[in-house]
Amino acid sequence: MQGADKGQAGRLDGHDLRVGIVQARFNDELTSRLAAVCIDELVKLGVAAKHIQHVTVPGALEVPVALQAMADSERFDALVALGCIIRGETYHFELVANESGAGVTRVSLDHHVPIANAILTVENLAQAEARIEEKGRDAARVAVEMANLLDDLLDDLL
Repeated sequence: MQGADKGQAGRLDGHDLRVGIVQARFNDELTSRLAAVCIDELVKLGVAAKHIQHVTVPGALEVPVALQAMADSERFDALVALGCIIRGETYHFELVANESGAGVTRVSLDHHVPIANAILTVENLAQAEARIEEKGRDAARVAVEMANLLDDLLDDLL
């Protein structure tokens, strides 16, 4: 929910983190802006630009397989999924939204790597426009916070 009370964030220090971003090109004008906001926020949080790998795929259904390849490489502390699915007149919206979301979650759980899911699912262009800035920043912050949290948890357990 836009403008929701998100509570107090954990550690947002991106120094020494490597982050992979997979951006769906469908609705490219929107998703490119989403990516730009996310990358800008990652850099503000201390992630070195050279440690951000940004790739694009045709659409939201292709995002999970690219995330999986990145997770398989074991080179990333966190990943980010970016896309924009706008409801149309058919059931296709539900299929793409549900399957892309499930795929992103599966990759995260299977590989034990945090993935910030910022694949927007909206009713119309106006809703997408209203969410780009906040969701792009949120994706970066979630990726950094969760990478640090998992690192801290592993340190405590070992």
